[in-house]
Amino acid sequence: MPLISLEPCLPILAKTPPTGPDWIHEIKHDGFRVMARRDGKKVRLISRKGKDLTYRFPQAAAAVAELPVHSCLIDGEAIVCDGEGLAVFQFIRSYRRGHIATLCAFDLIEIDGEDLRWQPIEDRKAALKKLLSQSHPGIAFNKHFDVEGAVVFHHACKLGCEGIVSKRLGSPYRFGRSNDWLKIKNPAAPAVTREGEEDWARR
Repeated sequence: MPLISLEPCLPILAKTPPTGPDWIHEIKHDGFRVMARRDGKKVRLISRKGKDLTYRFPQAAAAVAELPVHSCLIDGEAIVCDGEGLAVFQFIRSYRRGHIATLCAFDLIEIDGEDLRWQPIEDRKAALKKLLSQSHPGIAFNKHFDVEGAVVFHHACKLGCEGIVSKRLGSPYRFGRSNDWLKIKNPAAPAVTREGEEDWARR
């Protein structure tokens, strides 16, 4: 298994979705960013800041352990949804609900020793979708859409989601901030309100 850093690719904040056929768009769910590492029988769920969250999300860890591979590195968001299927940040923060968290997987960085970082995002997502073809309550493939970003953003806002992340077709996986990933926030989402309150508290 190649020694690949666990530092995730991070989007650049944008005011509006990009236009044109060179982008795909994903719903941004309100949860904890997680890198899921599988190496043989060992599974670790690592936060964006490097904290081990495996014990917090046992259902997600079990799902990664059951995948038909020897090793893999998956990028995703750990979420807990309400009765309407909307990810709620307060739920994922609660230790009492962590055992039902699902890993909403959106990228595959390594599989069975093959480093996929330099493959186009559409190929990585196709490989991830194939890997997750068998359903498990602890992991789910985060779908993407190749229609205009404004349409996806409108529906994401209507559903009450955090927003969308637009990703450039053909782009590799880069650790740290990437201009190939753009995050467009829903101004009415709880996450945006929460971030505003946190910024105010830091002043």
